[in-house]
Amino acid sequence: MEKTLDGKNAGLQDARQLKQENEAFRKREEDAFRNMTDEMSGRNAKIVSRKGKRETSEDREKQREKAERQKFLDEKYKKWTRGMKQVESQEAAVQDFLHEASKPFARYKDDGDLESKLKDVERQGDPMLRYIKDKKRERGELGPEKPMYKGNFAPNRFNIRPGYRWDGVDRSNGYEKKYFEQQSKRKAQEEEVYKWSTEDM
Repeated sequence: MEKTLDGKNAGLQDARQLKQENEAFRKREEDAFRNMTDEMSGRNAKIVSRKGKRETSEDREKQREKAERQKFLDEKYKKWTRGMKQVESQEAAVQDFLHEASKPFARYKDDGDLESKLKDVERQGDPMLRYIKDKKRERGELGPEKPMYKGNFAPNRFNIRPGYRWDGVDRSNGYEKKYFEQQSKRKAQEEEVYKWSTEDM
């Protein structure tokens, strides 16, 4: 009997023969597929998704590094958005709380921490305030004193001192001067009106 190109019998056949032949053919195919190596059959192979171009292991490594770098930056900016100073002060407050919690509940006169804490409190009008600030500056607790302009300067509406590098030259458009002249003129007129109104009393 002649064979077709795929190995089946050609010509007229009854249903039983055709069924047997198809089952034998299917069994032969399954055995061949089962006996194939993983490399040939693609069994347990890594999934490769193609997005326009082929992905190599180097590309995957670059993407992983990029994701790690992005994660690091996100953590960093998360800190920054909260505010570095706020985070530091919060951590300092927690450390201070833990330090205080580790002490006994009762406080006595010879408690050094309490004494230094009370000494460091700055009170307005304290004659020793300048001395305390100088001591703190020596210990490095305060930054250097901000330089200020020492000379005289024209008054302004907001009482803002000039910067310490100012050379004393007035570079304004004269508005502040006119403003203060108007203020003093108005005040003088009000005083004059008041004097006139109370003159005959």
